[in-house]
Amino acid sequence: MLIAIISLTVLGSTLGLLLGYAARRLAVEGNPLVAEIQAILPGSQCGQCGFPGCAGAAQALADGTAPVTLCPPGGRALVQALAAKLGVEADLSGVQDSVPMVAEVKEEICIGCTRCFKICPTDAILGAAQQIHSVFREACTACGKCEEVCPTESVKLQPIPVTLQSWHWKKPQEAV
Repeated sequence: MLIAIISLTVLGSTLGLLLGYAARRLAVEGNPLVAEIQAILPGSQCGQCGFPGCAGAAQALADGTAPVTLCPPGGRALVQALAAKLGVEADLSGVQDSVPMVAEVKEEICIGCTRCFKICPTDAILGAAQQIHSVFREACTACGKCEEVCPTESVKLQPIPVTLQSWHWKKPQEAV
């Protein structure tokens, strides 16, 4: 019994040291611009930009293969910040500032088909087959995928209602 414990301890320590050495010796340095761009992006991983997450979008922006207007939830402020970071000119004519949205299910017309449940990238929709679905507001990124696949149009994106917890002062406008 004692020999087994000692041999496993030695084996574990040796493999741990080898893995630690390999992690330092074989480390791949990433592009620091990608990390800076990813810090600017909202981080909601919603996929509205066409990339699987904000890391993929940041890599595409750093490579110059994606426009700075790729993130719909970010709005004009994000486009201006990305343009300043990358040193490019941004066309703000097609960018709209939108209020924060969340998906809501109209329970009276939901048939429980589970299409919205299956397509939600953040698992924000709770429900089962032939049961009424509901949305976790904290997990919803308002990507709109559930709204597109709903056959009864019972899922709609609604502005987040202003409550005491979500209300905040608006930033003052700069004098021109």
